[in-house]
Amino acid sequence: MQPTLTSRRIVGIDVARCLALVGMIATHTLVSINDDGVTAVQQLAGGRASALFAMLAGVSLALMSGGTTPVTGREREAVAGGLTVRALIVALIGLVLGELGTGIAVILTYYGLLFLLGLPFLRFRARALFLLSGGWLVVVPVLSHLLRPHLPDPTLASPRLDMLASPWQLLTELAFTGYYPVLPWMAYLFVGMAVGRLDLTRTRTAVDLLVAGSLTALAGWFISVALLDRSGVMGVLRQTYNGSGPLEQDLSHGLFGTTPTGSWWWLAVHAPHSGTPFDLAHTIGSALVIIALCLLVSRLAPRVMAVVFGAGAMSLSLYTLHVVMRSPQIWFEDSTWNFTRHVALVLVIGAAYALFRMRGPLETLVRRAAEAAAGSVRRAPG
Repeated sequence: MQPTLTSRRIVGIDVARCLALVGMIATHTLVSINDDGVTAVQQLAGGRASALFAMLAGVSLALMSGGTTPVTGREREAVAGGLTVRALIVALIGLVLGELGTGIAVILTYYGLLFLLGLPFLRFRARALFLLSGGWLVVVPVLSHLLRPHLPDPTLASPRLDMLASPWQLLTELAFTGYYPVLPWMAYLFVGMAVGRLDLTRTRTAVDLLVAGSLTALAGWFISVALLDRSGVMGVLRQTYNGSGPLEQDLSHGLFGTTPTGSWWWLAVHAPHSGTPFDLAHTIGSALVIIALCLLVSRLAPRVMAVVFGAGAMSLSLYTLHVVMRSPQIWFEDSTWNFTRHVALVLVIGAAYALFRMRGPLETLVRRAAEAAAGSVRRAPG
């Protein structure tokens, strides 16, 4: 069987990243609710695509800091310096994209902060990271539930450059109250880092991830369903819900990153973008399943897969392009045709770049800046 490495990249991870990008495009460009209720695409991709995107951030963090053997000493300091610059550039790109008025909840500024907060954990190995994630997804949503009533109300908008003038508002949105709250989402990062610390070229690794992911996803879903089926629970949720639509529909469609805090029973829901322990567990499991399947499938024809899913190797550039093209003056409407155009654009560009073995423009920019920062640390006396 052919190796899963192509040009020092793990093809299966790029395939997973491409699927995450397509899933996010689907939630941005397709109608999510019609006369029949929440659409099948929204039920499939809502919450799961962004969770996969965040978990792959953790995989990247681990791979760039030594993979199965974490870097140590001055080299870890150099890597951390490069990753800091990388994170800040990605966050800045997110703030710029937030100015475009696309209606998209742009993830990149959250993504950059997620990278920064992951740096103190670069020394951890897979087992410690898996254990940390398990505790994190239980404890931090509870902490968030306690803190959010005392924090500023979220703007429900993508982070923008002008929000730098209100640093407390920006920080609380990024950390706790925004659409992709970074502190609860650290659970995704830790699992992704743990995956990146494993030997991803082994079939056994992918099979283990597939089994573990399936069990985690099912447990998160069905335990939540059992709790919500208890007598009176849904009534309590209705009494404390202030959303714009029917509760059952909104729980199926997804929330805005957090739950109301009027009852502890809100922590039992598994709705997309609710940030509860059960939402995190289910989407972590789902992401592990996708990563495992991508690792397994990519072993069949890695060079072909590297081209067909080449968008995954330049997801920063293509996600940015997608957001720009979603501007009101360009391809703004929600429709199947618009989804097709967006997906075709990113897949064709990704395949062309992969075929000619070129890096994406933003990937090149970020890499050069990160390498310069890392080099400065390596050359510094001490």
